[in-house]
Amino acid sequence: MLRRLDLLSDRFRRSALALPLSIGLAVAALGFSEWAFRSSSVRLEDTVEVGRARIETLQVLQLLSTLESSQRGYLLTGHRDYLLPYEAAVAALPVHERSLRDWLVAGDLEEALPQWQALVDCAAARVAETREVLRLHDSGEPARARELVMTGIGRDQMDAARQAADALLQSLNLHIRERLDGIQRTFVFGRAGVAALVLASLLALALFLRVARRYDLAREAQQQQLQQERDSLETQVVDRTAELTELARHLETTREDERARIARDLHDELGALLTAAKLDVARIRPGLQQQAPQLLPRLNHLIEQLNAGIALKRRIIEDLRPSTLENLGLQPALEICCSEAAARMALPVTLDFSPVRLGRGAELTVYRMVQESLNNIAKHAQARSVRVSVRADGEQAEVCIRDDGCGFDPSRLPRATHGLLGMRYRVAAERGTLHIDSRPGAGTTMTARLPQQTDAGAQDPAGPPDDGAAGGDGPVGAPPHA
Repeated sequence: MLRRLDLLSDRFRRSALALPLSIGLAVAALGFSEWAFRSSSVRLEDTVEVGRARIETLQVLQLLSTLESSQRGYLLTGHRDYLLPYEAAVAALPVHERSLRDWLVAGDLEEALPQWQALVDCAAARVAETREVLRLHDSGEPARARELVMTGIGRDQMDAARQAADALLQSLNLHIRERLDGIQRTFVFGRAGVAALVLASLLALALFLRVARRYDLAREAQQQQLQQERDSLETQVVDRTAELTELARHLETTREDERARIARDLHDELGALLTAAKLDVARIRPGLQQQAPQLLPRLNHLIEQLNAGIALKRRIIEDLRPSTLENLGLQPALEICCSEAAARMALPVTLDFSPVRLGRGAELTVYRMVQESLNNIAKHAQARSVRVSVRADGEQAEVCIRDDGCGFDPSRLPRATHGLLGMRYRVAAERGTLHIDSRPGAGTTMTARLPQQTDAGAQDPAGPPDDGAAGGDGPVGAPPHA
């Protein structure tokens, strides 16, 4: 049964006629209620009119009785006071007779008009008989008046009037009964209709509550499923973020290791070649000055090329693995980086440094971040000044690079731009955060926050040895190191 109700309710909800049918039922309920009210009102008004006609009938009988009593009192006593009710009754009878006829017509009781006419005729005859008796009595013929009374004509007329009134009253009572029955039927129909509507409403409410309950359960289940999927996605995001962070750490470590290896190879192999060339030039130059002085310009040009090669080798090694950071620490390395950037961009680069406690990996991250930011400023910012600050902020170290250049919209960077993304992952690999605040025409502020360490940790011994330890790369012409 419940399954059938569910199927019916589901079909009803999905049907295109559901809304029109619901509106039609509501209109039908209102129409039925209005019909019941108007029908009951009309029948009640008809009943009231019939009741008033009944009252008028009884009023006519009462006037006839009053007329008869007044006649007898006057005949017995001879006092004129007994004629006052008679005169009032005679005057009121036509009024009540017309009123009775009007109520019969208003109540659609034309079939009772013959009975009304019979009552009016009997009343007229009774009034005429009474007037005749009173005329004889007043004219000095009381004996004839009494004889007329004793004949029983008045009694017969009164009986006929009562019979006509009874017949009219029965007809009126029948009509009242019919109207009351109609009102009763209307009440019964209205009650049955209201009961049916109430049952239908309760059934609809039960179906609605059942459907609403099922909808709530389905929605709760869907929300639980969505929550589970959201939790699963968040877990996957956290796992993927951790994997990407670990991958970024691994790639950065690998890249720095590769840079260190290349720097060592350049320092060892290229340094050895340059050292050998310097030694050969140092040996050749004294003999060449004595035997072929005309070749000294060529020898000087060779010396200049060797010095340029040595300088290039040092710059490449410094870019691959900053020896200043390895040997002197973060502050001198940043000072050198900022001064070189200022000379390269021809604009002031200010460094504001306060002591911080960072590990070697975090120091390298800060150095690469500043280096990459200065390169980006030189390429894109069109800045007039740059400020780099490193300071301690509680248990964290804050690194801020600010320029007053053209700025950009961080949310609309092209997909091919990987420098900022790599910088962000590199900072995240050191358990830090990177925030970029920029908008077109307002410059750019890049802020990284990294956790400080109680102990800066041991220095990484893997790094390029000093250039001079590999045979000396000083200017050609100076005495070679041992």
